[in-house]
Amino acid sequence: MSRIGKNPVTIPSGVTVEVTGNVVTVKGKLGELSQEFDAVEVKVEEGQVVIERPSDAKDHKAKHGLYRALIQNMVVGVSEGFTKELELVGVGYRASNQGQKLDLALGFSHNIVLDLAPEVKVETISEKGKNPIVKLTSHDKQLVGQVAAKIRGFRKPEPYKGKGVKFVGEQLRRKAGKSA
Repeated sequence: MSRIGKNPVTIPSGVTVEVTGNVVTVKGKLGELSQEFDAVEVKVEEGQVVIERPSDAKDHKAKHGLYRALIQNMVVGVSEGFTKELELVGVGYRASNQGQKLDLALGFSHNIVLDLAPEVKVETISEKGKNPIVKLTSHDKQLVGQVAAKIRGFRKPEPYKGKGVKFVGEQLRRKAGKSA
């Protein structure tokens, strides 16, 4: 992980990074994120964030790369944002949203209604002849990934027909059915 940690994080224009005590705060046009850190030293110098570790102990090496990656994700998040797209594959599978409420029809007796955090913007795309798509956008990479994983967990893709909720572009391992 130390190879990742050695690379400095470049700060794009319009993004400010502040280090107070053991908390890094990143502000940009899409929002504000903060992250606590320990076992490493974080410095902001000349438009870059540099992470240094005090020793070559295993714990310090691991956290060196971890906090560098987390700070990089925060900088990219507040400047560009992150998007996850989920595809609903199956007959009768539908998705609709009203504000922050996502309504999913996934073949159960009742629809699944999910209240989303205000930081996550949700959009549903339903075109005739194509599978419905749920598009999640946020400045927090961890949060958008967690919400996408929760939605996928309602009906994971099965290996025989491929029905279920999958990420757009995800390759599924398909199995052959029973031989007659």
